[in-house]
Amino acid sequence: MNQFKPMLFSTLKGYSGKQLTKDIVAGIIVAIIALPLSIALALASGVGPQEGLYTAIIAGFLISFFGGSTVQIAGPTAAFATIVAGIVAVNGMSGLALATIMAGVLLILMGICKFGNLIKFIPYTITTGFTAGIAVTILVGQLKDFLGLTYGEGVKPIETVEKVEAVAEHIGTINLWAVLVGVVSLAVLIIWPKINKVIPGSLIAVVVGIIMVKAFGLEVNTIGSLYTVEAKLPPFTVPEFSLDLVKKLLPDAFTIAVLAGIESLLSCVVADGMTGTKHRSNTELIAQGIGNIGSALFGGIPATGAIARTAANIKNGGRTPVAGMVHAIVLLLVLLVLMPFAAWIPMPTIAAILFMVAYNMCQWRPFVHLCKTAPAHDILVLVVTFVLTVVFDLVVAIEVGMILACILFIKRMSDETKVANSAPAAIPSDAKVYTVRGAMFFGAADKIAEIKADGAGTVIINMDAVPAMDATAMNAFEELYERLSAEDVKLVFVGVNEQPMRTMEKEGFIEKVGKDSFKDDMNAVMQAVNV
Repeated sequence: MNQFKPMLFSTLKGYSGKQLTKDIVAGIIVAIIALPLSIALALASGVGPQEGLYTAIIAGFLISFFGGSTVQIAGPTAAFATIVAGIVAVNGMSGLALATIMAGVLLILMGICKFGNLIKFIPYTITTGFTAGIAVTILVGQLKDFLGLTYGEGVKPIETVEKVEAVAEHIGTINLWAVLVGVVSLAVLIIWPKINKVIPGSLIAVVVGIIMVKAFGLEVNTIGSLYTVEAKLPPFTVPEFSLDLVKKLLPDAFTIAVLAGIESLLSCVVADGMTGTKHRSNTELIAQGIGNIGSALFGGIPATGAIARTAANIKNGGRTPVAGMVHAIVLLLVLLVLMPFAAWIPMPTIAAILFMVAYNMCQWRPFVHLCKTAPAHDILVLVVTFVLTVVFDLVVAIEVGMILACILFIKRMSDETKVANSAPAAIPSDAKVYTVRGAMFFGAADKIAEIKADGAGTVIINMDAVPAMDATAMNAFEELYERLSAEDVKLVFVGVNEQPMRTMEKEGFIEKVGKDSFKDDMNAVMQAVNV
């Protein structure tokens, strides 16, 4: 049961006052980093600034409390921005809450079913492709605020292509003051980390942006001019529920669950490498589920482990889940005391912060490296996933990417399976030997039909290089046996491995062919049948 035990209860044994101090300091620093990011990511997701903080507070606390990592920091992340914006645009906040709760339930079931290790079966090309695609959609989505564009009544683009078209159509409304604030904020974000690595550049950019707008009276949109900002506790709300809505939102919920699982476990792996610890993947999935359900019930959006915030926690001395819980409590205090000041933050500054988020997550170097070095079929999966993420959405991209990757993998495995005539010199002319190499499955079962007697009285099939076999291949062998039996040809199998042998035995094939037709090696064949 240790694999389902939250790390908090394991780390509190022998917990010292010295470590408590380190965890509190780390939690405060991470909260400072998370504050502007949570607000910016909420706005990028098509919801208000409070929803971002609600998520970081509720999900951040619950995931730290129940999680399978000692140092994981959870909250809103860029990976969810496009899918959340799409759900909100079509189904509103109530639809998003229901989809997030459904995703939470799926995550809990994944953890209970011990699916923690199955996340590794999602190809690297797909995660790289959709991550780069999300980065592009975030960047495109912030062009309006960065340039200070004004859209006409009723112009509310949702898809990335629509947003590009809207920017092109309304480029004449560009606000040069907004561009100035955005460029200065972007410069601060790039330069500040080279000057000071303790105070996050995003916080300095927010301060600089506010000073520019307030001191010079610049006509630039702020959070307060576009959204209602209130300093209040997260409200408990149960979303509307109907079977039709559940069916409609199931693909989105599945995508949220898969993304949360991938991001959180990837963050755990990175954290393990930095701390020398070992996370509990199934516990982490359950915690992610609990955190997302809690976030949805208190007005938040989907959450997952945030790699950058987790790394900052580790670098500042955080070593137990207490740091993540402190981070959530500090953000709650900020929400209640300082939230009205968030209304002053200029939208171009938010756009600049999200530009940096997009750049940091785009993985353009791995993307280019894969395009240069990967096999053609992997490049195809990478590019298709990337394009579908940008042009359509993440749900379509992951579904098509996985199907395409599976089909291409089956094709490769099928190509690797060979059936060849390979008779040793000692075999008489009235016997034919075929050697089968590779997995025998539905994609390669047709190759069994290549086995022919061609006048021989015995056909020997060497299967010592066949690691596995499925029902389709088993059926093909049965058809081969019937065909050769009709020709009065004896069929002999050599070196059948454990899994194929179990399949044959379960099917009753061994009894049908005869146990004496199954030999360990070629020497046993010659001694037994004296061919």
